[in-house]
Amino acid sequence: MRFQDKVVVVTGAAQGIGETYAKALAAEGARVVVADLNAEGGERVAKEIEAEGGVAVFVPCDVSAAASAAALVERVEAEYGGIDGLVNNAAIYGDMQFDLLVTVDWDYYRKFMSVNMDGALVMTRAVFGSMQKRGGGAIVNQSSTAAYLYSGFYGLAKVGVNGLTQQLAHELGGMNIRVNAIAPGPTDTEATRTQAGDAAQDLVKGLALKRMGQTSDMVGACLFLLSDEASWVTGQILAVDGGQTFRL
Repeated sequence: MRFQDKVVVVTGAAQGIGETYAKALAAEGARVVVADLNAEGGERVAKEIEAEGGVAVFVPCDVSAAASAAALVERVEAEYGGIDGLVNNAAIYGDMQFDLLVTVDWDYYRKFMSVNMDGALVMTRAVFGSMQKRGGGAIVNQSSTAAYLYSGFYGLAKVGVNGLTQQLAHELGGMNIRVNAIAPGPTDTEATRTQAGDAAQDLVKGLALKRMGQTSDMVGACLFLLSDEASWVTGQILAVDGGQTFRL
């Protein structure tokens, strides 16, 4: 039980990879905060965790809004006493629009980036003080191999997440707060099926391991990076992608 009595916030945890992270953390003893704008899905995930003997609470949160992030921290501190871990997983993805950077509607672009890139910073700014009071903590940002491929403004947001990860690792290291990221490759989620459709299977042909990733494939990396086993690991972006990308 690597996370016994630890308090971990998972954003975007009402579905997909975030839901899998939340359930895996609870299974290892964490008190999990299911943070999402999707109240129905968030409540469901929290109840399913508790039905399995875990501890969880749903807290509505808009990661693009500093006031919403602060309200989450205030509630979690009142209920659980503090925060030890944060997984910045929330993103606009399943219903993402496709367009070029030179033509995308500006208001949509700004909203998209405020969630998919700035959201990780908004949440980190909200929680780091609570982590510092606990003696430190760990943050895992959700990047993507899209950061290394042509993927429009989605890929650009993930490039930003990688940069945030490395900058925040240095800013927060003196507080014993570690910051790392996971870059999933093509993963079989409802959102990916909506976005890619049958073309998702074509992506498999370019992977070293010839299958789509599953949400469960991301769990080991997330739990490791949040745990004390990774106590000297920070500022890293770990690709979990079936060999889609190779970086020297």
